Amino acid sequence: MALAKIASLRALLLRAVPSLAAAPERLAIFVDRGRIAARASATSSLSFEYRFTLHLVVQDYAGDWDALVVPLLGWVARYQLELLEGPNDAPIAFEAELLDADSCDLSLTLELSEAVVVARDEGGGYAARHLADDRDGDDRLPDTCGARLWTLMLGDEPVAARAAP
Repeated sequence: MALAKIASLRALLLRAVPSLAAAPERLAIFVDRGRIAARASATSSLSFEYRFTLHLVVQDYAGDWDALVVPLLGWVARYQLELLEGPNDAPIAFEAELLDADSCDLSLTLELSEAVVVARDEGGGYAARHLADDRDGDDRLPDTCGARLWTLMLGDEPVAARAAP
């Protein structure tokens, strides 16, 4: 099973980009340089954080690049806001192989993290809970009259809410 953030981003792009909805096999997602961040503590917590580089590759894409970037930025504003708030003013990198005048293979790269809280369960084992990092409601932009970016661009229902098992 993929990390929750990866699943929610895939679901969003397949919903928000019509050409991907029609041909989902064109969207490939890769995880590179994955790391597990954990610290020993006085409470002996096993909680940790996945940190990784995510590569989104859209093959043979003939659409407007903005149709991919706008939903991606909306997702980042909701699930990984620190990418937009930090000192890096270019948190998403991209590369493209221009196949012809109308299509390309487009690769977008961003650094993500997903926190996991680990606690003992009643049976003596453990339960791991992935934190959603869902910042519902705080993605308002000054030039949208207070409208939430998610609602304005992507609809009312959060994709993660529908994608959860």
